[in-house]
Amino acid sequence: MENYSKQREEIIEIIKGLYNHPTAEEIYFLTKQKDPAVSRSTVYRNLKVLVEKEMITQIAVSNGPDRYDYKENHEKHAHVICVKCGEVYDYFYDFDITEMKNRIATQIGVEILEDGVTMKGICHSCKKI
Repeated sequence: MENYSKQREEIIEIIKGLYNHPTAEEIYFLTKQKDPAVSRSTVYRNLKVLVEKEMITQIAVSNGPDRYDYKENHEKHAHVICVKCGEVYDYFYDFDITEMKNRIATQIGVEILEDGVTMKGICHSCKKI
């Protein structure tokens, strides 16, 4: 059994309170404000543990640093990533993800281990540029 970690608890609380999909560096700086003794490696290591425990989601952004989201922050939602600036937006859906996973598994014979629908596009701000 893994030991309790005060830093991990602080990190999860920070992510829970944010809806802007912070980067690891942003989480590090916010954690450092609460606990000046925390190291960057401690924050990064704990982010990895929280992802592995499926308490947070790591959102891969191809043109920037990965972002993080607390799994229970919202109702069912997925993400849209701007391919220009890397901003991550939530979108809410009402389709049945289980039905979609079953359909994919039946069509191509792949066992789905993780689900999620991420779309990429160009955000309103980047379209203006």
